[in-house]
Amino acid sequence: MKRLLKIFPLLIVVLLMITTGLKANEPAAAEVASHPAEEAGTLNVKELILEHLGDTYEWHITTIGESHISIPLPVILISKTSGFHVFMSSAFHHGHESHNGFYIAHEGDFKGKIVEKDATGQEIRPLDFSLTKNAASLLISAILLIVIILLIARSYKRNPLEAKKGFVGMMEMFILSVYDGIIKPGVGKDYKKFAPYLLTVFFFIFTNNLLGLIPLFPGGANVTGNIAITFVLAVCTFLIVNITGTKEYFKEIFWPDVPMWLKVPIPIMPAIEVIGVFTKPFALMIRLFANILAGHSIVLGLVCLIFVTVSLGIPTNASMTVVSVIFTIFIDFVELLVAYIQAYVFTMLSAVFIGLSHVEAHHHSEVRS
Repeated sequence: MKRLLKIFPLLIVVLLMITTGLKANEPAAAEVASHPAEEAGTLNVKELILEHLGDTYEWHITTIGESHISIPLPVILISKTSGFHVFMSSAFHHGHESHNGFYIAHEGDFKGKIVEKDATGQEIRPLDFSLTKNAASLLISAILLIVIILLIARSYKRNPLEAKKGFVGMMEMFILSVYDGIIKPGVGKDYKKFAPYLLTVFFFIFTNNLLGLIPLFPGGANVTGNIAITFVLAVCTFLIVNITGTKEYFKEIFWPDVPMWLKVPIPIMPAIEVIGVFTKPFALMIRLFANILAGHSIVLGLVCLIFVTVSLGIPTNASMTVVSVIFTIFIDFVELLVAYIQAYVFTMLSAVFIGLSHVEAHHHSEVRS
């Protein structure tokens, strides 16, 4: 069990990469597939926001005139008809051309995804293991975290008794605040076994939240605002809670200490407890996903005010531009706070759920006076 908990952080990264490649392409290639939709010369705000929040098959950097500057990413496909394919996303020429029979759909159920046509001419999806923007961002954040932790460990290895200053001292304070303020009180006496996982989860979420607020490469990916990512994180907590849970924990689920009529003949309370086993990780998944997605959507919506009000005249557009810039800066600062709060809440609730799964049997003793 201890060995499993030690390698659990590595398993998380692998699961996240696989799940991102399989699920996180909705809507994939948002920036590659097409330009922001316009109707009768008016900016389609909804379409623009959805496109920028979606995953992509290439990492768009900027647009200068008609030239799109982007970093191509590897496309890995397994077709039922033509087999295994590996090529770079630049072969699609920003979604305007096909390659080896594959192309990015611009409409329909598979909009923004790589598709091909079968013998009947219908669009079908190959198995898609492509390294998308979100998956690439996962690798970047994982490498960044590994480098930071190794530098801190190296500093302690050199001078273990020296008081740390600067960046190492700040990270020490940060790590201890999570360790002493969240993990210890949340988990209880077995906190040391679960500290590696919980620390990994906290700094993984916090790092990706911060990178998502940076508009330039290597930031800008909507990682923690992607339901596939938060799903894997919630599943990891779910597995740890229920695999390491004590007998008393399962007893409280299937045979809780409540009046008998709530358990027999209709198992009302056991049913509620079993549902609670799944709603807890579900709440973790939705809370993180919804808060990060909402924050990014608000920022994009405020920026769109500048372009939406162009047709209303210079005075109106100038005033709304000032309002948009002020509120966007304010929301960005709020998002910095939210980046920490969401990492804190996810880690805290995970620690609490783990702690509750290690409940011990109550021993009643009589006190004689």
